[in-house]
Amino acid sequence: MSGSHADSTQSQDVNSANVTPDIPIEIVSEEEMALIDAALAAPRCCSPSSSLSFASQLQRNARFIHSISFLSKRSFSGRTESDIEDLGHLGMTQKRNIIAKSLLDRFRKNRALSVTDVTDTEWCEKKMEFNLLFGSKKVNKVMKVGRARHAELEKEVTEKVKVRVRSTEDIWAVKLFNSITGVNQLLFEGLTRELPILGFIKGVWMVGVIDEIQMPVKETARNPILVDTKTRAQYTLPAESQKRNGRLQLMCYKYMWDNLAADNFPSMQFYDFFSLNSDCILSEEIIEKTSNAGFPAKTLGDLVKYFRNMWNMLPASHNQLLLRYEFQKDQSLLGEEKFAFDYDLFNSQIEVCLEFWKGEREASFTPLEDRWKCRYCQFESVCPAVLKPEITPIPSQTDCNNTPS
Repeated sequence: MSGSHADSTQSQDVNSANVTPDIPIEIVSEEEMALIDAALAAPRCCSPSSSLSFASQLQRNARFIHSISFLSKRSFSGRTESDIEDLGHLGMTQKRNIIAKSLLDRFRKNRALSVTDVTDTEWCEKKMEFNLLFGSKKVNKVMKVGRARHAELEKEVTEKVKVRVRSTEDIWAVKLFNSITGVNQLLFEGLTRELPILGFIKGVWMVGVIDEIQMPVKETARNPILVDTKTRAQYTLPAESQKRNGRLQLMCYKYMWDNLAADNFPSMQFYDFFSLNSDCILSEEIIEKTSNAGFPAKTLGDLVKYFRNMWNMLPASHNQLLLRYEFQKDQSLLGEEKFAFDYDLFNSQIEVCLEFWKGEREASFTPLEDRWKCRYCQFESVCPAVLKPEITPIPSQTDCNNTPS
């Protein structure tokens, strides 16, 4: 038996006719708005045929980055809070007060943080900040090959089916449906891939997609094994910093998995945070799909109940996690790394990450020993860590990154 994943497609006509968006109102000073517009104007209006490169656009607007960050920290009374600028250097170790508008509020409001957000932040907080301000990284050939490989692996065990959605509730229903069918496939067949997962970590909603889950064959205990496959353009194993990033990704998945298996899923907070109506009637197509799959659901609330019940049937995931490395050219196995979940390490890494997203401190630069990453960064030409090599990372980030795992 093979699984079936629904792939949502938005119905524009129904949305435009029946849904009135709830547009939040935010008061922004004219000074701040002018700086934001100026910083983003060139990337937004520049055509693909423009002779200006992406790097030159960033250089033109780089002076605004500092100003935008500074203005966003002003209190409502107009008084600026104690900040890095007051100390005259970028290596401030003392946390400042939460800024009026954190990155989490500005860029992930009513959206969950993705596990990719977490790993990208661990890779380099300053690059993550630039991505948010100036647009996400471009998809290169290596990334395209990696995504194609993941799609190929998923196709081996699941079949995607297009489902038309009419509302935000429908979109979430499709995500929950795919998670339920994936868990069902794991229980019956011992293997599933590309499993959507959702969790509430330290007061923040987080989403992800687990590459592969296997049920142990030889062991007496039936704790599922979480696997992540990384494709490599070169016939070499990755550097330690890349391995560390992959370990954090799998540890996020395990933490989220174990919470769902323990029924630590705050339904009411889920509805409130994502502005969802639990009594919303799902589209006829989704109702038909859920009925055919054996768990008939008419409302989003029905599907959430099935989702929680299905996950309650699962034990905690295996403490041993598996990173697999493949050579892109011929898909040969370069190597595997098994490692144990380290709660203390995971907890410290997540806390450091959320400090950045919640605006409790400035973005840190990558540790000095990992500055080789800068050579491959699209923001190299404007990053202070490159322009001023004497800048050192915030110690909390360095300490966390250098923790043995």
